[in-house]
Amino acid sequence: MKLADLPWPSNTSEAVALQRELSERLILEGNVGNPDLVAGVDCSSYGNTGMMVGAIAVWSLVEGELTGAAVAAVEAELPYIPGLLAFREIPVLLKAFEKLDLEPEAIICDGQGTAHMRGFGIACHLGLYLGIPTVGCGKSCLVGTYRVPAEEKGSVELLNYKGREIGRVVRTRKGVKPVFISPGHLVGIDGAVELIFKTCTRYRLPEPIRAAHRLAGETMEKIRQDNDNG
Repeated sequence: MKLADLPWPSNTSEAVALQRELSERLILEGNVGNPDLVAGVDCSSYGNTGMMVGAIAVWSLVEGELTGAAVAAVEAELPYIPGLLAFREIPVLLKAFEKLDLEPEAIICDGQGTAHMRGFGIACHLGLYLGIPTVGCGKSCLVGTYRVPAEEKGSVELLNYKGREIGRVVRTRKGVKPVFISPGHLVGIDGAVELIFKTCTRYRLPEPIRAAHRLAGETMEKIRQDNDNG
């Protein structure tokens, strides 16, 4: 899979400046139509430092099952810093995408897109690298204000920050906490929400994200066991 050649920062100040710079390149409009292959991406790690595992799970909406996957593991370059998650997780995710033998039509990240203090969360960054429509699906709110959606599945409220809409708060299942949806790249807010509803079944999180989370966790557990036995 061909990756865009993007600059990489050498410190946190440069990382913040780069997010602001790269946010100007985003295309935040349109939808992804009726895709079949949708990838979920997730990472697992030993706390704030140490080994980082990146997992990609490609889910077929037509078949309703996992059709492809890839994992990679690297030493994390940075600890977790709020607002700079991408610089911790992007390196291992790109290595995993290089191993993937099929190209998804859309990607859902376990993290934020434009629902970010500089409008450039991990879904935005990954979308620019890959040139594939990418959506952020956060389990919690990073920035912004909103009304809590009604308890019924399908209820949606606006997520606003500094006077503009940056995403939506979406109830994907009755009686469970909502998720925070925002576009990453090559898709608008409406299209991002539409993709989430297409990929959610009986659970709070989209199936591609659930599959990627399992894969990342299983891989990390194997690494831990190998280290303990080695």
